[in-house]
Amino acid sequence: MSVRTLPLLFLNLGGEMLYILDQRLRAQNIPGDKARKDEWTEVDRKRVLNDIISTMFNRKFMEELFKPQELYSKKALRTVYERLAHASIMKLNQASMDKLYDLMTMAFKYQVLLCPRPKDVLLVTFNHLDTIRGFIRDSPTILQQVDETFRQLTEIYGGLSAGEFQLIRQTLLIFFQDLHIRVSMFLKDKVQNNNGRFVLPVSGPVPWGTEVPGLIRMFNNKGEEVKRIEFKHGGNYVPAPKEGSFELYGDRVLKLGTNMYSVNQPVETHMSGSSKNLASWTQESIAPNPLAKEELNFLARLMGGMEIKKPSGPEPGFRLNLFTTDEEEEQAALTRPEELSYEVINIQATQQRSEELARIMDLRSWRDDLLAMMDEL
Repeated sequence: MSVRTLPLLFLNLGGEMLYILDQRLRAQNIPGDKARKDEWTEVDRKRVLNDIISTMFNRKFMEELFKPQELYSKKALRTVYERLAHASIMKLNQASMDKLYDLMTMAFKYQVLLCPRPKDVLLVTFNHLDTIRGFIRDSPTILQQVDETFRQLTEIYGGLSAGEFQLIRQTLLIFFQDLHIRVSMFLKDKVQNNNGRFVLPVSGPVPWGTEVPGLIRMFNNKGEEVKRIEFKHGGNYVPAPKEGSFELYGDRVLKLGTNMYSVNQPVETHMSGSSKNLASWTQESIAPNPLAKEELNFLARLMGGMEIKKPSGPEPGFRLNLFTTDEEEEQAALTRPEELSYEVINIQATQQRSEELARIMDLRSWRDDLLAMMDEL
């Protein structure tokens, strides 16, 4: 297991979360002069994205995230994303939060599976950061936070060997291995089977620095080529046009990690027929966790870095529905297995009186909430 995997997992899943929220906010957007108090406007959409991105890329939060550490459970990470999703005036109920996390995890799992070479998971991360920059291009302070995270990624991961990236990719695949949730977009594009497993292509560009398969070279003990044998590989491969850019601005070449919701098509998750996946989640929810204490410390550290500003004035918040109708959302909440449900986390953000005092107050309140959650494991 690689201790350098967590930042890549968090940033890519966070990027997918922002893609989904942006798509749903745009779909429910009402022009400002026609909107009622309980409806979304373009101003609300930008505010929600700005608040979440600002929290997600907070300097202290990133410092904790980039420390070498093991990955923790899906349930522990989901707690962090639930806090992120509620870092603004937006509110998600249980069913919509479940669906959001399902879509996030399946999208990134697909991207990891399709990475031509292990190092390309870094390009996938940069694609997410590039799109996030577009969301906050009018907010220079937040943009600076994202650029600083890019610098940290380049500094830490730029010098890793191919073997180290292979270990990172393997750690990610182990994390995702029991998740087989069906997604309508993937099913429609025939990149996912009805059992929730992805279909890997046998065509397209080969990894940068490698050759198209079909030739076996034989060498003697002096390193001289003595024989060639051609074979049919059964695919339709082509050489990679060029290597993607690892600079702050550049052509990534690889399209994995870009916003697949930009075409504004609805995306649904289908839980039926995924009994193995459900059993996996159930087992993780009810089985005693030997790392419970470490996960508690992990969450306290990560959440301790999140500085969420309380909105000025009495604002009840806007509810976002990730389903087509309220009825579908209610039905999803009723049909989802009870073992897979999570406690809704209500976050009460306090205005900072001083940096140190606020940190202590927040950690005390979060510790109580987290201990209560761990008692349920």
